Amino acid sequence: MRKIIFTLGLMLATSLTFTAQEIAKNALGVRFGGSNNGSGGEISYQAAMGENNRLEIDLGLANKFNDFKITGLYQWVWSLENRFNWYAGFGAGLVSANETGVFAAGVVGIEYNFDAPILISLDYRPEVGLSGGLNGLGSDFALALRYQF
Repeated sequence: MRKIIFTLGLMLATSLTFTAQEIAKNALGVRFGGSNNGSGGEISYQAAMGENNRLEIDLGLANKFNDFKITGLYQWVWSLENRFNWYAGFGAGLVSANETGVFAAGVVGIEYNFDAPILISLDYRPEVGLSGGLNGLGSDFALALRYQF
């Protein structure tokens, strides 16, 4: 756990040298990932909070809509090259799969902005269960496709 915190801190410190990338005001799409603590696919919405900050809210539904997972993340976005950005952030969520639980989450990923208002991203999201039936560390990788407006 110390290594993860150290690595994230180091990434945040070195990221201050990158220039900010203006991001879309809104983006709506889908996020396809592993089925960690709930659902594999999620409906994803992003709202800009500034020039290089945004809020992401993801809602996953599974088991004939009986189970759900909602995650809220605050993200910082930095430009890598041309239309490539990378981002990191943190947040929390609520999951109902067998038992309702609360979790803390982090995210780090890379995204590409096409000429059309399409955004594709690949991210890694570690999650730590805080209550309910969630114990320990869970994580997944996901591919997301969003329409920007």
